[in-house]
Amino acid sequence: MQHLVDTSDFSDTQIAQLFHDAKLFKTQYPPQLLRDKLLITLFFEASTRTRSSFEVAAKRLGAAVVHLDPSRSSTKKGESLEDTFANLCAMEPDGVIIRHEENGAPGILAKMQMTTVINAGAGNYAHPTQALLDLFTMREHFNGEIEGKRIAIVGDIANSRVASSGIRLLTRMGMEVLLVAPKPFMPAESSLPQYENLEEVIDKVDVIMSLRAQLERHATPIFDDYEEYAKHYCITKERMADRQILLLHPGPVMRNIDISDTMLEDPRCKVLEQVKNGVFMRMAILKLLLLDS
Repeated sequence: MQHLVDTSDFSDTQIAQLFHDAKLFKTQYPPQLLRDKLLITLFFEASTRTRSSFEVAAKRLGAAVVHLDPSRSSTKKGESLEDTFANLCAMEPDGVIIRHEENGAPGILAKMQMTTVINAGAGNYAHPTQALLDLFTMREHFNGEIEGKRIAIVGDIANSRVASSGIRLLTRMGMEVLLVAPKPFMPAESSLPQYENLEEVIDKVDVIMSLRAQLERHATPIFDDYEEYAKHYCITKERMADRQILLLHPGPVMRNIDISDTMLEDPRCKVLEQVKNGVFMRMAILKLLLLDS
């Protein structure tokens, strides 16, 4: 039984297979490969893109999907996460897709070895499917040539599970990662190059990944307001000029704070392409975990 807690759970060969399958699925929807499979989604945090993307991916492959709302579950009555999971597994699902505020939650459930566990985002440490779909989007853009490409991750890196998972996967695949943020937004321990000013790196990078500004997560004010933050870190037409830089964002985008309205409409911005690719990558992941492992 294989799980996806973080991208390190997949070998290089398996990741190559994911890219192959996702590209194939994007060309043509497959037959209903998972028509006899049942998946349960268990989201302890709000989600728009990830949950719906998993559900669309599962249904495109023919699987049945049941969503459990934790706010109406027995966890609100004091039942432990492990007991909730064990009770769900007694119904014999083929996999559980979980999002949780605690970094270790998906790993704890995976170790119980009761059904396949897929991490749909945990704490500030891991969001493996987002990392994989982002890498897929970059590979598509650069015709598979991503080794040696340089990416600037811009924004609240310390609180971002997208950044955390992305850094581990992208460096593993040979990309050079630069971090751009005010010091309180930087991860506490990182050997990667760090910059406070976007202007210092914009001529050095092939990709910018903007992250949602999360001023509310910081006890000590860093900026007076989001407008002040945007002056320094919003990705605008003026900042990008005519540079051929690929622009990504995992969503939700805070308009004119993370990325300007005009840049969201710019062909260099692939935010909606990431969402589209998320379905195909998650289809590939479900196939790998439920059929090929």
